[in-house]
Amino acid sequence: MNSTLSHLLPEVINIARASGQLILDIYEKGDFEEFTKSDDTPVTSADLAAHKLIMEKLSQLTPDIPVLSEEDADIALEQRKKWDRYWLVDPLDGTQEFIARSGDFATIIALVENNRPVMGVVYGPVSGVTYYAYEGKGAWKIPDMDESIRISTLKHEDEKQPIAIAISRRQDINNITRCMSPEWNYDLVPLGSAALKACLVAEGAVDCYLRLGPTGEWDTAATQCIVQEAGGRILSTELEPLSYNERESLENPNFIVLGDENLPWNKILTCK
Repeated sequence: MNSTLSHLLPEVINIARASGQLILDIYEKGDFEEFTKSDDTPVTSADLAAHKLIMEKLSQLTPDIPVLSEEDADIALEQRKKWDRYWLVDPLDGTQEFIARSGDFATIIALVENNRPVMGVVYGPVSGVTYYAYEGKGAWKIPDMDESIRISTLKHEDEKQPIAIAISRRQDINNITRCMSPEWNYDLVPLGSAALKACLVAEGAVDCYLRLGPTGEWDTAATQCIVQEAGGRILSTELEPLSYNERESLENPNFIVLGDENLPWNKILTCK
């Protein structure tokens, strides 16, 4: 990562926390509006308030670096491809969980350079936990305003031990099991928020997170940096790297977050 930008990380963490606190205040009061976007996905006044705060704070912090947010993503590739560096943001990852009051939602901020995430921050407002990383400096967790703890992925050394898979609470479990070889045993761990599930892999709480269904590049950029710095990978279900800002569409393919690359994922994963 460009050393002139590494000093920005503490301020980016503060921005994510400020956004998360704003979301938490709205969540605790239960006073928010719900809307439906053009793609039939939900958005709330909390998403929009967090988006506004992050856009303002990042623009003040780095006026020359563009910001691409899920809530303002209608920017053509013709313009985006001119960006060597940009912020990629999901102000409220897990909007459905926010509405359902499960507590499993997060604020996500990533810095992407030359189509590669080099900084990632994920903040869970309800737990108060922050995950962060920057390229070449490891992955870290701050449990509820405590000291930073370095995190790493789980090494699956016993083949008889079940593979722990984080899945969405709203995911059809049959779709997941159809994608996994019956020759292995599995423990399914339901959780909301794509980012929080990926961070479970990064800190070694589960072996992998399989995502089938639509997500955007803003859902994975920050956690790709965090997971890679923790020793894992985020790949498509074809076991190919995800791309950023290289296509008109910002939608991700189905993907899997891997903790231990030494496992035979090409045999375990059957839904290629």
